[in-house]
Amino acid sequence: MAVTISEIAKAAGVSNAAVSRYLNGGSLSKEKRELIGAVVKKLGYRPNTFARTLRTKKIRQIGVVVPKINSNAVSAATAGISEVLSREGYLFLLANTDNDEKKELEYLDLLEASQVAGIILMATILTGAHEKRLSSLEIPVVLVGQRHKRFPCVYHNDYEAARELDERLLAKGRRRILFIGVTERDVAAGYERKRALRDACRSFQLSEDEVLWREGDFSQDSGYFVAKEALLQRPDVDGIVCATDDMAVGAIKAAKEAGLRVPEDVSIVGIGDSWTGQMVDPPLTTAHYFYRESGEDAAEMLLSLLNSETDVPLRQTMLGYELKIRGSM
Repeated sequence: MAVTISEIAKAAGVSNAAVSRYLNGGSLSKEKRELIGAVVKKLGYRPNTFARTLRTKKIRQIGVVVPKINSNAVSAATAGISEVLSREGYLFLLANTDNDEKKELEYLDLLEASQVAGIILMATILTGAHEKRLSSLEIPVVLVGQRHKRFPCVYHNDYEAARELDERLLAKGRRRILFIGVTERDVAAGYERKRALRDACRSFQLSEDEVLWREGDFSQDSGYFVAKEALLQRPDVDGIVCATDDMAVGAIKAAKEAGLRVPEDVSIVGIGDSWTGQMVDPPLTTAHYFYRESGEDAAEMLLSLLNSETDVPLRQTMLGYELKIRGSM
């Protein structure tokens, strides 16, 4: 069974980057060079020719893995990535997974074998299999949209953005709340935004049991159908909190069809500040995320990893947000 760089790094108690520099003649202290050399000899490591070609010929391609290409957030982040990489003379290969976890893992394998210099992963759900595969990559990787304690990442302040929005809605006296979230396996959009509403309810002495907790799939259609069914069950809903703008736009349509006025009868909020939320009537109250900047920051973070000849401290950047108070609340 082939020995990986990650296994050598673990056995030697050093970083993957240090092992990579050893194998490719990079700068290392005498102590580290001797330590890694002893482990390489003991484990019988045979170098990956793809990885060696990658480092000696300075491949100038980056792999970018995205969950869906028809997303406002993804397109904005990808534009930011493209701007930075183009400026530095890099091309990127775009892989669309359609929110398929297995495809993400397959693309990580494919991109590494294709000799890209590094990978930017716009993560949604990080499983144990993801963590294992990301740890074994012999090229740098940066995550966008999710935080993980072991990997460089750029992510959004999902909890605070959602909680501030929720408290504004509750402060208007809304108490019969419908929440349309997404799977909690998506920590950022699912778990954190749901946790924010739970905490906001507690701060307003509103029991969680009084909230209608429902789940959609990010799309306008799911927001529409989930809201339509919920309003049949509880027609007196006066506040709808959605984990995404697209679902909130669908919820606005469902509310109007149910004969409710927005915002007079029901307040509706989303997150993301998509162009569809700005165009709907009334315009959607939401939290603006700096998606383009997240792509720029991730690309710059990856390039710093590629260009450094020494170990780089783990960097994790949380971006802020801006509330956009519009007509739907």
